[in-house]
Amino acid sequence: MENTKTYNRRSFLKSSALAGGGMLLSFSWFSEAKAAEKVAQLSFPEQWSELTAYIKITPDNVIKILVPNPEFGQNVMTSLPMMVAEELDCDWKNVVVEMGTHDNVKYGPQFTGGSNSVRMYWKPLRNAGAAARQMLIEAAAQTWGVPTSEITTKAGILSHSSGKSARYGEMAAKAATIAVPKDVKLKAPKDFSIVRNSKKNTEGVKVVTGKPLFGMDYRVDGMLIAMIQHPPAFGMKLKSFDATEAKKMSGIKDIFSFKLYDDGFEQGGFDTRAFNEMIAVVGNSTWEVMNARKKLNIQWEAAGDVKDTMNGRGGKREITVPGRLETTSRQFEMMAEYAKKPATQLRKDGDPESAFKNATQIIERTYNAPFLAHNTMEPMNFFAHVQDDKALVAGPLQAPGWMEPTLAKLLNLPADKIEIQMTRMGGGFGRRAYGSYVYEAARISQKLKAPVKLIYTREDDMTYGIYRPMYTATYRAALDANKNLIGFHVTGGGIPENPVHANRFPAGAVDNYLADGWEIPSNITIGAFRAPRSNFNAAAEQSFLDEVAEAMGKDPIAFRLDLLKRAKENPVGKNNDYDASRYIGVLELLKEKSGWGKPENAGKKRGVAAYFCHASYAGHVVDMVMRDGQPYVESVTSAVDCGVVVNPDAARNMVQGAVVDGIGQSFYGALTHKDGAAEQNNFHNYRMIRHNEAPQKIDVHFVENDIDPTGLGEPPFPPVFGAVANALFKTTGKRYYNQPFMSEQPKS
Repeated sequence: MENTKTYNRRSFLKSSALAGGGMLLSFSWFSEAKAAEKVAQLSFPEQWSELTAYIKITPDNVIKILVPNPEFGQNVMTSLPMMVAEELDCDWKNVVVEMGTHDNVKYGPQFTGGSNSVRMYWKPLRNAGAAARQMLIEAAAQTWGVPTSEITTKAGILSHSSGKSARYGEMAAKAATIAVPKDVKLKAPKDFSIVRNSKKNTEGVKVVTGKPLFGMDYRVDGMLIAMIQHPPAFGMKLKSFDATEAKKMSGIKDIFSFKLYDDGFEQGGFDTRAFNEMIAVVGNSTWEVMNARKKLNIQWEAAGDVKDTMNGRGGKREITVPGRLETTSRQFEMMAEYAKKPATQLRKDGDPESAFKNATQIIERTYNAPFLAHNTMEPMNFFAHVQDDKALVAGPLQAPGWMEPTLAKLLNLPADKIEIQMTRMGGGFGRRAYGSYVYEAARISQKLKAPVKLIYTREDDMTYGIYRPMYTATYRAALDANKNLIGFHVTGGGIPENPVHANRFPAGAVDNYLADGWEIPSNITIGAFRAPRSNFNAAAEQSFLDEVAEAMGKDPIAFRLDLLKRAKENPVGKNNDYDASRYIGVLELLKEKSGWGKPENAGKKRGVAAYFCHASYAGHVVDMVMRDGQPYVESVTSAVDCGVVVNPDAARNMVQGAVVDGIGQSFYGALTHKDGAAEQNNFHNYRMIRHNEAPQKIDVHFVENDIDPTGLGEPPFPPVFGAVANALFKTTGKRYYNQPFMSEQPKS
């Protein structure tokens, strides 16, 4: 494996800092040659902010590694530096880590989401470490007058067979004068000593001791606090308001209405417009602002249909946002009505129509799921200080590069005059990828010409949208007289998107296959929710496959393995998204580790599910019991194939978190609307899983291979829903088709 970038001596020296005899190594990982040349032409003092990734080594052997991706709790502040340190061959105890600021020219896509962080940086970061190691070897060779081939490295020490040795820090200054090598050799996985060995979270102590890491911790002198008041229901807008009494209250600086987007504004792919005109209340403290909001006298009115211009995720287009006030019961009725209409064909293999016409038995089931709220544990917040010629914004966000163009347009500032600082994110699983809260803070600061932190209350967040969409799907299976599966059909839809992944399993495993979808426009804003679409698909698909296996008289795991072996040996179609071999590997590991089918487990009420998404494969066996008259997941066995596991302890923690999250969402998660207004607005009426409801044991296993890392944050989540549904059937004797499952469970 090679680093194909080339750097001349001048460009490297321009991107290196010699401070106190140290070395700073930087790489423009994702930029093309022109971007690298642009970096090279910058003045020396600016190089720190212009570098995309760097390794700084001080004379006393401290190695600083900068992390470009925002930290979401998935531990990239540890796993990404581990990849650098592995190839650098340094002592992990000497590594310190910092989060970088935003600069998409040098860093490339600074994005946390889609389980992309480790996968995206696997080779670039290792190349950076390997190149630095080679330069240190060259520096030692020149100093000692020996060939580079005779020098070895281990744990930050350079050694020669003559007995000469030096710490990296002793050679750092000289190494900084050496040109970055064009080609570097990367370690084979069998030689890893840091990667694949668990390391403690580099920010763990800061988190548990309350050090300022999060957006809510961000403070500057003179900072004001802002909150917004948005319409009480989707489909409504501001008519008028009177803030006379509120403005008299202590600590209040200003109250005004503002528009998020001007008329005709072209929104980006991750911009939103839940409510375009809102009221801002600004004051000295959160408590004062919250109390002032209660004194506002506001009149709202129907918004009617609204036309928006979008550019991104589908190209430039005009869309009409309907103005109706939606109610959950009617939403489900609409989905049932749409499901009866012709849908858009997404994939067709063979002759499914004939297969169903000639079938001896047809199994048909429909699955439904409501909106889900993200419920960020750290309240939504963002800081902005907008001045006439520049702006600073700071806070928890997943995708600064997506928000920068919109900020520039809204503020009428060049992008290079907007500094975006990223803080650690306190939860959200997709919520912080949508920029309205950032733009609101910037708009308010621009109006006041002062530094402002915008804060949402829990009620603000839960009633403001960016929900997991509502979904429905109908699955049909055709069996012949010998109980063979001869046809498979899935049709799915939702508000406002359809959930179907047409090229995923069991596509490719059935001769006659049909997938189609539809969607219903809505004014209720939606967005990515941990493993988007997959979190519903896996529940429905894996529940249905269990019913089909039962009708065929087959064991659930054996049935899935039979289908996957067909997809491996003689696949149908050419566009199958998944690797059947890896899928099989997860199921076989899961079967082994759970003792599936073993006599000693015959009495257990067990459910199984496995799913592919975000380039990885995950499966769970759920063991369920009745406790105090209610079903309880007592233990879970999990198997995952995500390629090389960089940090095993952290990876296990991530899977365990996905399991608990999935159990809670499948049992309890639901956000409903009445006349456009969210009926749940805080945890008193939005049910979350509780500590005593988590499994007593979650046993996690990884398929061992040398495949480059794929996704891990999202893939373990979707199959939890299906495994829980299948375990519920074994426990209660009833099939569950509507989430949340506990809404169908009789109370004890």
